Amino acid sequence: MSNPIIRTEDLCKTYDNEGVQTRALCGVSFSVEKGDFVAIMGPSGSGKSTLMQILGFLDRPTGGNYFFEGTNVKNFSDDQLARIRNQKVGFVFQSFNLLPRTPVFENVQLPLLYSEAKWRKEQIRAKVEKALTEVFLEKRMNYLSNQLSGGEKQRAAIARALINQPEIIFADEPTGNLDSKSGLQIMRILQKLNDQGKTIILVTHETYTAQHAKRIIMMKDGALVGDGLVKNRRIAEQEENLK
Repeated sequence: MSNPIIRTEDLCKTYDNEGVQTRALCGVSFSVEKGDFVAIMGPSGSGKSTLMQILGFLDRPTGGNYFFEGTNVKNFSDDQLARIRNQKVGFVFQSFNLLPRTPVFENVQLPLLYSEAKWRKEQIRAKVEKALTEVFLEKRMNYLSNQLSGGEKQRAAIARALINQPEIIFADEPTGNLDSKSGLQIMRILQKLNDQGKTIILVTHETYTAQHAKRIIMMKDGALVGDGLVKNRRIAEQEENLK
């Protein structure tokens, strides 16, 4: 039996604001195998974004255990976590988080600039071109980010997430600011990346979007209340052909 890339045991997160404690997560246990495509769903305040931040090493739990590739994250220093974020994971956010009035090329190359590896200019260009080609955006490489449509901005954000060839892509409401056609293009790209072996963890409040994943985890009031495989999974490329 393979070791899961992610495993949590009774994961908890409590925020302390001037003595007032707010429980965002409690008792969350599940695992994710390498190559899986998991959607995390739940209403506002259910803890899904908090869970995503912990899984993506942007925050630490206050209780329980989180194992990444078999190692307890408690054993990682802040520097080690920063290295994992740069080398092992890629992030895609609802708000794109692109640098304004900056060329797409410069936005996509950013993770390389923070990498420990010293890349030559021609290597950087090759990596950026490859990432942009994967998201069908190679012809927009020299455009400024504010010249892109919403869908193109999200594709640029995915290219940036891919630049270091991460093991996992975390996508937090990636279709939330997009029209249905652009959203479908994003799900097609994420499904293609998953078919290539990338592990995808997606946070969404949209059932339609979640049905493009292989598995759905349901959150409510900081707890895991459902976990099951997707029946009649939606295939974005087939849906695009029908439009």
